Amino acid sequence: MTQTEIRHHQESIAIQASAEAVYDLVSDITRTGEWSPVCTRCWWDDDAAAGRVGAWFTGHNELPDRTWETRSQVVAAERGREFAWVVGGDRVRWGYALAPAGTGITLTESWDFLPGGIAMFEEKFGDDAPAQIIDRTGQALDGIPQTLAAIKRIAESSREGDRL
Repeated sequence: MTQTEIRHHQESIAIQASAEAVYDLVSDITRTGEWSPVCTRCWWDDDAAAGRVGAWFTGHNELPDRTWETRSQVVAAERGREFAWVVGGDRVRWGYALAPAGTGITLTESWDFLPGGIAMFEEKFGDDAPAQIIDRTGQALDGIPQTLAAIKRIAESSREGDRL
């Protein structure tokens, strides 16, 4: 399958921490810059709704050749089990699922390039849309293992474990 055909991808990592502690970490979008290779910071658009389904947040993203912001809406927020959001309301769904595994958990990060995202790329980039889609897909697939490794490192650090 080529990157133009990939619309869903997920990877998992074992973490020696409780599901609640890891959930509290990944659902604190203000800390995203600590583990994301692209999203350098996030903030809640309305602090009163922070972390709940329906809440919106803004992410600031940086690559060597461009900088941009996205707005995302939380679509799943079940402590200890799942935290997920959709970028732009209909473009890309990102999520974390947590499952018990031995004395810790398995954290799975998923990415879904939604039909609304494909349509937006086709409208915005025209004939260059397939190349742009390949680029964004590659960034997502490359970034997920980096993100998971960083979350594992943070969650398993003794001080962080105490904080969580």
